[in-house]
Amino acid sequence: SRPPDATAPADLPDGPAPAPLAALVQRACAAAGPDPVLAARIEAAAASPRPHAERSAALVRAALLSAEPALRAARFAAAAEQAGLAGDPARARALLARTGPRTAGAAARPGGASRGLASYVHGMLTLRSGPAADAHEALLAAAGLLDPHDPRTADALLKAAEAAWAAGDALGYLDALGRLSRAPAEEGLEDYRAGMAAVLQGRTAEGHARLRRCLGPAGGPGGPAGLLRAGVAGLVLGDLAAACRAGARALAAVRTEGPDALLPQALEHLAYAELRAGRHAGARAHALEGLHAARRAGQPNASAQLHAVLALAASVEGPAEACAAHADAALAGAAPNGLAQAATLATWARARADLASGRPGDAAARLAPLIGAGPGRGHFAVRTLAVPCWVEAAVLGGRLPEEAGELHAAVDAFASWAARTADPGAPAQLARCRALLAPADEADARYAEALAHHGRAEGDFERARTQLLYGQWLRRRRRTREARGPLRDALVAFQRCSARAWADRSAGELRAAGEPAGNPREAGGEPLAALTPQQQRIARCVAEGATNREVGLRLSLSPRTVDHHLRNVFAALGIRSRTELARLLRP
Repeated sequence: SRPPDATAPADLPDGPAPAPLAALVQRACAAAGPDPVLAARIEAAAASPRPHAERSAALVRAALLSAEPALRAARFAAAAEQAGLAGDPARARALLARTGPRTAGAAARPGGASRGLASYVHGMLTLRSGPAADAHEALLAAAGLLDPHDPRTADALLKAAEAAWAAGDALGYLDALGRLSRAPAEEGLEDYRAGMAAVLQGRTAEGHARLRRCLGPAGGPGGPAGLLRAGVAGLVLGDLAAACRAGARALAAVRTEGPDALLPQALEHLAYAELRAGRHAGARAHALEGLHAARRAGQPNASAQLHAVLALAASVEGPAEACAAHADAALAGAAPNGLAQAATLATWARARADLASGRPGDAAARLAPLIGAGPGRGHFAVRTLAVPCWVEAAVLGGRLPEEAGELHAAVDAFASWAARTADPGAPAQLARCRALLAPADEADARYAEALAHHGRAEGDFERARTQLLYGQWLRRRRRTREARGPLRDALVAFQRCSARAWADRSAGELRAAGEPAGNPREAGGEPLAALTPQQQRIARCVAEGATNREVGLRLSLSPRTVDHHLRNVFAALGIRSRTELARLLRP
């Protein structure tokens, strides 16, 4: 006894009735012209929970059956939105083009809502594949065109803030959050908005109190979007364990509920949280999966961000070539679209790889423009995290006298951040920075303080870096017997976390301190076996591409002494150039 217009078409085969939407679409295929009633029924049926691609196809049918231009445009815009959520940006753009031209004052005319929806979809597509600044402006405009009570209005402002964050535009981020305070939003969103705004405006205690509410007793609110925000809150608070939990839950929710378009972002957030927590292998695995998902979904901006995360992971695990390749890919994607966060992370990764390879001068040159004063600084939320690397690079590279003022100012800013964050590794990194900058009679105590802080926090990699620096400092003061302990501990810790280049650097320092490090490259037919230990160290550095000056800095020798040893190396090995030496030692 269903209404006549809800029955299956007479020409359908006998048997169980198809799903309502499928039946309606079949009727649409047979329609001779516009059918407003059928179009409305298809639109209503497509609103129920269904795969986004299926909803997009149904809404296209509804649009084609619509006689009124404004309604037709609105349905094409809705179809484009669903295609975008399904991870098909090319189809979304093609459907968006069918909504007609966007003209000034459209919101004031009948059908203006479709202009708001079209602007929203355009902004979302630009956020994933275009200039971040353009996405920011498009999404702000969309929020102004949409009905204030439409949930997309709050989402447009959140995404406008996200675009400003990616671009490193702190003022634009705060502006979007300020507008969000005037839009109706889901429960819990106000704590996130107010907390993030307070932190960026310097009201840290207030902001942290609001952001802690976003985490909740179970680790975050339900739903993929809410869980992603909880992960961001955890990172800002420095509660890296909570950030990882929220990221894992967000990924599970996206895999279960969708949308497909959110998968690259969920994997990126989790990978970055794991990276900050020192879980480098997990970060690499999730970032690689995210990179594949971003490519499938046509999201080059997410690809750039994921390449940056992979570069940071490779700066720990190696090889150096992988770090350079991912960093170059991140920078190539970030430059045209103004992705300051991806660019800063990629540059930091290259600098960290330089440090691992014993090239502190190169690392300092990369980091100084990001962290120092003046224009062209790095992303506002990332540059503070790179301060310990810059201090290490500047001190080891011999740049302390010329940059002492800026280094001390950067360490003071890092100290201010460390006092506010819950990041368990921050106090140890701060003490390490102060040890590097301290006079000789204070450095010992500063290194001891740093190691004591490491003992209260997880993270093999950062602890090993402090042990390596302490061992280097001891050896350069002729305290070789004392240096062996921290250098040995550093070598073992780097090996445990698969930081191969860092382990090689520790092994070289340990050999210089008079203890064989058991480097596996020396086993079985080692071409350098006939050389003295000092000659072996110099040969390896030169084979890696270091200049005589860089070798001298690394091994505490003068360039003239390095040149003398290198000539003897060439004679002993029967070679005549650095190129031949590199070829001889190539693994």
